[in-house]
Amino acid sequence: MLSIPIQHVGGNQGRQKYKDVLVDNSYPWQRQHWRTLQTAYRTSPFFEFYEDDIAPLYKQEHESLLAFNLQTIAMVCECLQIEMPEKKTSKFELEPMELKDFRKMVNAKRLIKLKQEPYAQVFDDRHNFVKNTSVLDLLFNEGTNALSYLKQQNLDFLYD
Repeated sequence: MLSIPIQHVGGNQGRQKYKDVLVDNSYPWQRQHWRTLQTAYRTSPFFEFYEDDIAPLYKQEHESLLAFNLQTIAMVCECLQIEMPEKKTSKFELEPMELKDFRKMVNAKRLIKLKQEPYAQVFDDRHNFVKNTSVLDLLFNEGTNALSYLKQQNLDFLYD
């Protein structure tokens, strides 16, 4: 689990808007994250193939968590050879009427009932398939087959 440290605003200000969350760069988290990814995936079949695309995310400081996440999504889209979604919401809606609400997908504390098909991972000789990992795990292990793999997944759980 790789966590990005953020600057907390304190109790008096209440909750922050996501766009206002600032990254705490007083600790070299980028260096630690990059070394962790190198250690975990250096021996994976496609690490070197994507390394030059992914490394820049961890070579610079990022002020905003949103900016870092959008840059990461853009990089993943590029690696998967799909277009980066450009459309953004303009206001918060508790219960969106005209859109499918997939916000539950990004809640780290909630278990998702994804029936994920196994693929070859770096340590399968010692461990069973580890599901619900990062898209980086999929890219480093499946490479150019990653998008095909994603398209084959059953997404029925999204509509429960």
